[in-house]
This record gives sequence, structure tokens and C-alpha cells, in this order.
Amino acid sequence: MTHERVVLITGAAGGLGPAVARVFAAEGARLALAGRRPEALQTLLHDLELDETRAFGFAADLTRAADVSAWVEVVRAKWGRADVLVNVAGGYQAGRPVHELEEADWDFMLNLNARSTFLVCRAVVPLMLAQGGGKIVNVGARGGLTGGKNSAAYAVAKSAVHRLTESLSAELREHHINVNAVLPSALDTPANRAAMPKADPAKWVTPEDLAAVIAFLASDAARAIHGALIPVYGLS
Repeated sequence: MTHERVVLITGAAGGLGPAVARVFAAEGARLALAGRRPEALQTLLHDLELDETRAFGFAADLTRAADVSAWVEVVRAKWGRADVLVNVAGGYQAGRPVHELEEADWDFMLNLNARSTFLVCRAVVPLMLAQGGGKIVNVGARGGLTGGKNSAAYAVAKSAVHRLTESLSAELREHHINVNAVLPSALDTPANRAAMPKADPAKWVTPEDLAAVIAFLASDAARAIHGALIPVYGLS
């Protein structure tokens, strides 16, 4: 049942994560929230008004396998299962032409988006296999569908998330594990408004709207959907 589900959310205190946490909290799920900033996680838990029996925050660098394993082990010890995994962690950094791109910038985008998603999926899937099923929703991007000017690292990183989603789905669908991804365009967040002051945020996707799509993909109503890359573009 929904109220018994254990939901793991990465990037929980970022631009999208709180909306995802709120929609699952409203359904009565138990939440394992991971992110880099412990203070932000505690603020989110306070806002959600959930006690330690319903939710916990775990400060982690999700590009480090040891941190990921430690988080998942806490989930295993506390609740013994993982019904839903939502990989929100990721992000965008303005790039340069490929011939001017620093290796550190390339690695940063690949690690933040693709490596983190891979490491978390690798750690959580054994729990889902042991319990006989689960739901994984990754956050890709419209920008990962094609290359673009000054965005090679980001496009490659999000494309990797898309291909990882499809590969996991092919491997896990027979085990009753649904793996899908949402591909948003620009999200209406304070950071994006500051970065793009001339854009029209009314055309963007709100975190709440994207969270609703994620919640649907994590529901039993989406049990027939496997390996889908769902565009969520709003009017942009």
C-alpha cells in the first residue's frame, strides 16, 4: 500500500527535491532524503513536519560510492526495503566550446549527473530485487536529447542518464521493477530565474508539476510503463 512505501530521494533539498518529497509525504510514504547540505535537509524535514519514524535526512556526496552505500545501509537497517527511488540529484553548469572545455568541468558534469545516478541505482537495485519489485524514476533533461552550443558536457551527462534508464529497464522489467525517466525543460526555480532574467518563467515547468509526473511513474497506475523517457516541457 502507498502509506507503507519507502521512498528514497536524492538531491532532496535542491530546486526540485522538496516538491518531490512533499508529494510522497502527502501520500503517507516514509522518506529517505539524501543531499549535500545537512542544514537544508533538516529544514526540509522540519517543513514536512515528519518525525524520525517517517523520514530522515542523510548528508552525502552521491558521487562517492562509500557515501551512497552508507545511505542505503541506513535505509536497509531502518526499514528493510526500498519501494521507490527518485534520482533528482544533478544539475547544469554553463559550458564553453568543446575545444576550450577544461577536464575538470567535463568531469564535474558527468559525475554530478551520470555517476551519481549510476552509483545510487547500483546500490538500491539489490534491495528491490530481494523484495520482488520497485520503481525507479530518474531525472534526465530535454538538453540530453541532442547536443548544443556550449553544452557538450551537460548534454553527454544527461544522455548517459537516459541510456542508463533504458539499460536498467531492459535488465529489471522481468523482475517487476519499473525504470523510467522524466525529461524536463527549464524548471521554474529561483536559481533559474536569476540565471535567465529575460526568459518568461510562465512557460517553464514548476517543480510541483514535475513532481506529479514523477509520482505517477512511481505509482501502480504506471506498472505497464518501462524504459520511457517522458518529456515534461510546459510551454517552453
